[in-house]
Amino acid sequence: MTHVDGNALAGPLSELFAFDLTTAVGRCLNCGASGMIGDAMVYLAAPGTVARCPHCDEVLATLVEADDRVWLSLRGISALEVRRRP
Repeated sequence: MTHVDGNALAGPLSELFAFDLTTAVGRCLNCGASGMIGDAMVYLAAPGTVARCPHCDEVLATLVEADDRVWLSLRGISALEVRRRP
């Protein structure tokens, strides 16, 4: 299965967050590597969108959209760093 980068999450996540989450730095719960969410490997061909760690391939986040609902899991991210706007 082919993947794109985490920037593919920008549109769907903009509906849930007031900032661009792809610029946030997340720490992988599995391997401890940190990096921007936009650097994740994102698979769009699943029933939902799956973001995987580019270092260990562990699932970082899943996003499922249906009609008027969105399900978001960040189960593979142990910490999320977001810069405040000046």
